[in-house]
Amino acid sequence: MPNNRKFEITDARSGAAITVRVVTQAEKTEFVGIQEEGDHKIVKIRLTAEAAGSDEANEEVLEALAFRLEISVNRLEVVAGANGRDKLVTIMGLSTGQVEELLSNS
Repeated sequence: MPNNRKFEITDARSGAAITVRVVTQAEKTEFVGIQEEGDHKIVKIRLTAEAAGSDEANEEVLEALAFRLEISVNRLEVVAGANGRDKLVTIMGLSTGQVEELLSNS
């Protein structure tokens, strides 16, 4: 995914989609938050996985988001960027407002 992609929580037909940046080789998996980077924002998550494009990293990011959003992991899917550190993730059954609220809560 290009680095110039702007962060947006967008409505989809049956849910929302967000852009996530992962940082690998962390001590523990953790949701960092929504961070500004230049003129756009990103959802940042630290992962224990070795490589951002690995199957393990993709599974770990979905599990971290599912926990944060209080939903089951089968309602999430990496639809773009599976091989890189910037990923587009769809969230089934939540509106953009719900996603933003759940991600913004400390």
